[in-house]
Amino acid sequence: MNQKLTENILWHQGQVNSGDRQNLLGHAPFTLWLTGYSASGKSTLAFALESALIKSGRLAYVLDGDNVRHGLNKGLGFSPEDRRENIRRVSEVARLMNDAGLIVITAFISPFREDRDMAKHIVGADRFKEVYISTSLEVCESRDPKGLYAKARSGSVPGFTGVSSPYEPPLAPSLVIDTHELTKEACVMALIKLISEKD
Repeated sequence: MNQKLTENILWHQGQVNSGDRQNLLGHAPFTLWLTGYSASGKSTLAFALESALIKSGRLAYVLDGDNVRHGLNKGLGFSPEDRRENIRRVSEVARLMNDAGLIVITAFISPFREDRDMAKHIVGADRFKEVYISTSLEVCESRDPKGLYAKARSGSVPGFTGVSSPYEPPLAPSLVIDTHELTKEACVMALIKLISEKD
């Protein structure tokens, strides 16, 4: 950011800290970053996990890839630069929500390792858990609930991950889940176990 734009902007420290909010809510805040191909099951698991956490008394919120493009990231495309800005904005929101004490679950293809590393840096390594939804491209394409793979194969959707744009799997994720091999319930239980270890 331009130095002149920021030189008169100061950070105001409040009287309530993250520990105060954690004591109020009874759980640690952090971000669970779900990454994988389109149709791998990220959103389905994210919202199922959110529901389970709320029912157990833990405050959680899902930041979903499609949903944020209706508002916060409306107008961003799918070029590498726009994808990076998409992830940067979401990471900043996740950081603020963590600071407010919430468990944040993100569901983003986020195909590039560099962008996910940026997200981890913004949120903070101590509050960031990367989860690789490893469902194969073949399975994801056979599901194709939005018809996007078919459109990408026909050339009407350019820059589509797995077809005309690469996906870089995580090198050291906190958890790997294949929704083709496990039931939704088993996947959610694995995620809850990871969260419990964090708590």
